Amino acid sequence: MISLYQFACGELVAMWLLWAYPFLRKRFSGPKRQSNVMAHTGDWGLALETIGMFLAWLRLPHSAPPDEPRIIASMLLAPAGAVFGWMAVRHLGKQLRILAGLYPDHELIRTGPYAVVRHPVYASMFLMLLATGFLLAWWPLFLLAIILYIVGTEIRIHAEEGLLRSRFGDEFERYRREVPAYLPFLR
Repeated sequence: MISLYQFACGELVAMWLLWAYPFLRKRFSGPKRQSNVMAHTGDWGLALETIGMFLAWLRLPHSAPPDEPRIIASMLLAPAGAVFGWMAVRHLGKQLRILAGLYPDHELIRTGPYAVVRHPVYASMFLMLLATGFLLAWWPLFLLAIILYIVGTEIRIHAEEGLLRSRFGDEFERYRREVPAYLPFLR
């Protein structure tokens, strides 16, 4: 019989695949759109986020499975992260980018999850990081993963919001004042 931990591990992998699908589809299909403005400083943030994600997946050999509350937390967070990520991609539409940049016809999206947080893709990634870390990570590495992810995300947000501010001016500033960045209830 399959244990709760084994089921949670299978769910986690399935949710990561579900979360990643729209990004992979965008990357490998359809016409490539060229940005007219890029913010390469955000690339450092992506690197830190990636290291954080990697650390969340590290599990020490011969370590005991996590306790039941951590398993259940993971099982709740992973589907929430995957669904929130899909909703963000759906509302972002043709403007989806992996690296910070603006298209000539770029629009400021404020619908769906973008009405809750300005960067729902990062929020969904954070939920996925938490789900992964609760289930797999050794807690000191999990804490380091969270710190690296947050620092990397702050770098990316700073780069992206500089671009959005330059394009949308006061409209973006109003949006920034009204809607939290990527953690609801925190400005």
